[in-house]
Order: sequence, then structure tokens, then C-alpha cells
Amino acid sequence: MEADFSLIRIAEAVIFAAEQPVPEAELAARLPEGTDVRALLAELTEHYRGRGVELTAVSGGWTFRTAADIAPTLRVERPQPKRLSRAAMETLAVIAYHQPVTRPEIEEVRGVSLGKGTLDVLLEAGWVAPGKRREAPGRPLTWITTDAFLEHFSLNAIADLPGLEEMRASGLLDARPAATAIGRPDDAALPEAFQTEDEQAAEALDEPQDEPPNENGRSDP
Repeated sequence: MEADFSLIRIAEAVIFAAEQPVPEAELAARLPEGTDVRALLAELTEHYRGRGVELTAVSGGWTFRTAADIAPTLRVERPQPKRLSRAAMETLAVIAYHQPVTRPEIEEVRGVSLGKGTLDVLLEAGWVAPGKRREAPGRPLTWITTDAFLEHFSLNAIADLPGLEEMRASGLLDARPAATAIGRPDDAALPEAFQTEDEQAAEALDEPQDEPPNENGRSDP
């Protein structure tokens, strides 16, 4: 049974006007009590299928996004003052695939100690956040990704991250041997999972770089 057209218009307007993806609960609050929100969204999704913009589930909510096949036509080239360094991208990938993960675990996966400011850059971008403290000696702090991370990379949930074989098939992983991952050995090689070709070639001039551990296994202060 088709949803009431007036309800479709309301949902369409709410999603279109919102700056962030709209959760189903928020849509339900703006619609008459008893409205089948999922059926309404399914019909709205079908209505926009194949058009220039499509209704997409992102970060636990719904938003309109440019259709993937025409996105390159609309791409605007503009100067970018600073890009994330390779160290920051590797750290982000480790957190995304192994969260919640502690700093020592990040360093173990990557094989180098985190340079000063690497996590600060990711915090400033809003892509990672402190998680719960691990119930272990010293109660180390863990790190997790945020909803802003999901939205930026057009993911509805962490489970939508590509697997190792999928990334290799897409050319998103380099040919270097993978580090030994903590608990997820098949997902260890992740350095370029979130980069475009231009970003892979770019170098960050301002961000401190990670350093190899010294003979004690840690970087010098």
C-alpha cells in the first residue's frame, strides 16, 4: 500500500532541510502518530532511485546524496591547505577496524610509536574520540571513531567498512606486507583504505611524523 503523499512530502522536506542525516526516530516525531516510517522511507528511496540525487542511509540516519555515477561530473577542484599525513591515515584506519583500541595497541599494529600530535589532528577533524577506559592495569584509554567519520566516508555503520580483499581488488591497499593486527589479522594492511589517489600522493608539511621506536621499544620524548 502506498504511503500518503502528504507524509512523503513532509519526510522529504525534513531530510532535505537537515544539515545532518535524520534518524528515523526524529522523522517519526514530525509525522502523525502511527505512521509507518520505514515503509515511507522505502517508497521515498524508490522514488529517487536512478535520479541525480538519491536517498541514502548514512551514520544511522537518512540524507540526500549525489548519485555515485555522476559525482565526478560535479567535483569542484579547490585548494586544500593541509591534508592528513600517511601516519594519521594509518592511525585512523587502525582505530576504525580495531576499535575500541588503546594507544599501545595502535603502535603495535603500525610498528612505530605515535608521533606528537597525530591523534590531535584526528580529534580536530572530529573523526575519532576517546572511548571507555580498558579494564586492565592502568586502565588505559581507548579510541573509537565518531558519527562524523561515518558521514564523511558515506558509511551507515562501522560494519559497512570494506574488507581486506575488497580493498585490494579496488587498488586501495599497497603491496607492502601487513603488520600483525590485534585480533583482526586479515585486516592489518589498512594504510590507504580511506584515501584518494591525490591524497595518497600528498604530503602533510606541518604535522609531526611518527618515529621508529628506540632500543627500549618507545620513541624518544
